[in-house]
Amino acid sequence: MDFSKWRKDIYEPLIRKHAERRPAFATSSGIPVEPLYSPAAAENGVGFPGVYPYTRGIQASMYRGKLWTMRQYAGFGTAEASNARYKYLLSQGQTGLSVAFDLPTQLGMDSDDPLARGEVGKVGVAIDSIEDMERLLDGIPLDRVSVSMTINAPAAILWAMVIAVARRRGVALDQLNGTIQNDVLKEYIARGTYIFPPRPSLRIVTDIFEYGEKVVPNWNTISISGYHIREAGSTAAQEVGLTFANAVCYVESAIARGLDPDRFLPRVSFFWNAHNQFLEEVAKFRAARRLWAKLCRDRFKAKDPRSWMHRFHTQTGGSTLTAQQPLNNVARTTVQALAAVLGGTQSLHTNAYDEALCLPTETGATVALRTQQILAHESKAGDTVDPLGGSYCVEALTDRLEAEAEKIIKKVDEMGGAVAAIEAGYPQREIQRSAYAAQQALEKKEEIVVGVNEFKAGREPSMPVMKVDLKSERSQVKRLKAYRKKRDARAASGACDRLSRAAGGQDNLMTHIVTAVESGATVGEIAGAIKSVFGEAQHVRTV
Repeated sequence: MDFSKWRKDIYEPLIRKHAERRPAFATSSGIPVEPLYSPAAAENGVGFPGVYPYTRGIQASMYRGKLWTMRQYAGFGTAEASNARYKYLLSQGQTGLSVAFDLPTQLGMDSDDPLARGEVGKVGVAIDSIEDMERLLDGIPLDRVSVSMTINAPAAILWAMVIAVARRRGVALDQLNGTIQNDVLKEYIARGTYIFPPRPSLRIVTDIFEYGEKVVPNWNTISISGYHIREAGSTAAQEVGLTFANAVCYVESAIARGLDPDRFLPRVSFFWNAHNQFLEEVAKFRAARRLWAKLCRDRFKAKDPRSWMHRFHTQTGGSTLTAQQPLNNVARTTVQALAAVLGGTQSLHTNAYDEALCLPTETGATVALRTQQILAHESKAGDTVDPLGGSYCVEALTDRLEAEAEKIIKKVDEMGGAVAAIEAGYPQREIQRSAYAAQQALEKKEEIVVGVNEFKAGREPSMPVMKVDLKSERSQVKRLKAYRKKRDARAASGACDRLSRAAGGQDNLMTHIVTAVESGATVGEIAGAIKSVFGEAQHVRTV
């Protein structure tokens, strides 16, 4: 019996007699989910891991050789408090740091800025000066522990502080290993922590590429993020398509600068979201890997196979966490993390079950890490490479997601590229439409979220929550003022003046930013020196 005969003679008579749970089944991207997939669904072939286009993984052995990096995202209050959490997580088996900064730092403000009041240390660690960075990284061996920093608009400044700390410790810069997110375009699309307008911000990103290639060669100078695009409400296909449209912009800007794609592409990495639709998520990672390989080889003309490899970090979906019945989040996170593992991620963050209520408590952070460790050591999911490869369903979804993402890239190209599309509000509008449709489906119970619109509990048990003490903000402001008094104010001011002049010219700004950090300038002062030339970004209307 062939597939069409099975569908006509067996399946369709059955569903006419016994209706299915829903009138139609589809993924978050609107891709119809068939009742059964046949071999014909795998149109592009399966291929092998470690071989172009890397659909099944960028290494031939994947986790049989080395497990993914367990990189838990953390940061709150002062540098000392965050440093203590990092040391605790490392002692519990975490294998890389991931630094969360507070909102003032993300926006290039010092902790005593009037606009920073009430936000210092709340959603991440407050960093104002090189001394704060020294305290944050105290006791962390920078030549052995990989440091990832979720920082975008002021990425150059925070990275310069890490470089300056390494220099003070005598650590060779070619021994530094880590990642800065440095993906400012998605800030205008989805997240909102931008400072400068898009076009000069793109110059800084390219400066970072160039400086990293020459001075800090083992650092990943960008982690292009689909995570926040998905958190804002995009579908899986939009997450890949819009993120790759931004990536095209970054890479082509670097090539226009004269950089060799085979020199910087191996240091380009990505940051994806893992959501609840398990099979679509596995397929999304596979589709992204294949599409990126094609872009790098065919569009960017990179010749080194290492340049074609799509390396990525994954974080489980923050927007899927619920404040209702928060222990249910352990199950959600496990499903999402398993999708990332079966999709071939290089590093992973698992959210804590209590993050819909507060910053993760120590218990929440520990359970999140243990979730990864159970997947790694008990589930044995990594014992074979791409175990879902060849699944008719997964292969069909991989093909379809790749095609949908390509359509989005083409649309952005037709608009003149990512910056022009952002200035026109295109990606923002598309995400808003998807988010609205998802919310409607939730309210109509077309989609069920356990504990929210179905299977509700009569009374929610109380849970301990973590709060950052207001004393932390007062302490940080007091420390900043003391720092300004003891530093060489003339040296800091002079370095910022030189940085402003460089911003008005063609110099690579990274050299001047590192000098400003080492001269004692603060995050807010350095950002202000650049802002005096570049100006501030204005909000783009999207409706």
